Amino acid sequence: MPAYNEAQVICSVVKKMAAVMDTSKHYTYEIVIINDGSRDATAQEASKTSATVINHILNSGAGGATLTGLSYARQNNFDIAITMDADGQHAPEDVLEGIKQLSKLNADLLIGSRLINNKGMSKTKVIGNTGLSVVTKLLFGVYVTDSQSGLRAYSRRAIDELDWKSTGYEFCSEMIWRAEQSDLSIAEYPIQAIYTDYSRSKGQNNWNGINIVKRLLKQRLVELFE
Repeated sequence: MPAYNEAQVICSVVKKMAAVMDTSKHYTYEIVIINDGSRDATAQEASKTSATVINHILNSGAGGATLTGLSYARQNNFDIAITMDADGQHAPEDVLEGIKQLSKLNADLLIGSRLINNKGMSKTKVIGNTGLSVVTKLLFGVYVTDSQSGLRAYSRRAIDELDWKSTGYEFCSEMIWRAEQSDLSIAEYPIQAIYTDYSRSKGQNNWNGINIVKRLLKQRLVELFE
């Protein structure tokens, strides 16, 4: 769970996630928070929970924090890893369902899509996320309905093999590209979109989307001529 300046909600998010995971007797789990150089009390609040907390001294971006989380999963021999946003945007029930669907669909990278059923999403976000999914397809040849979703499940193979260069939000698209390059199977499943005043103030907006496209295009061109 990458977290940057989430002191206001991090305890609640962890407690709700743990409560849902405790309802399943089939899994042994560990909640891991990557405190990505937060300037607020995220580290202190996270330490009050049952989660393992890894602190970045400096902010490395969502892509860098996610890489740290997968590295932890690799080093500790996790069979499955799931990433989710720390702002309360994802329903814990959808996280648990992702674990089940990963095995059911025999996928390596399973993306929780808010756009299979976009109820609760604003038209602006639907347009923005759809546009970035189209850009991902054009640049990298892989199409998923929600390329920017932070809720993703990873098989053991994906934990071992996935890597990327981006540190910002563009890593969401690059990860899909790297999964394709590694011949990892990619699938999606529907999840809820939970937006509060707090979560709307976090994460991406359509202006950020323009910068994401620029960085992805630059990266694609650089690698084409390497």
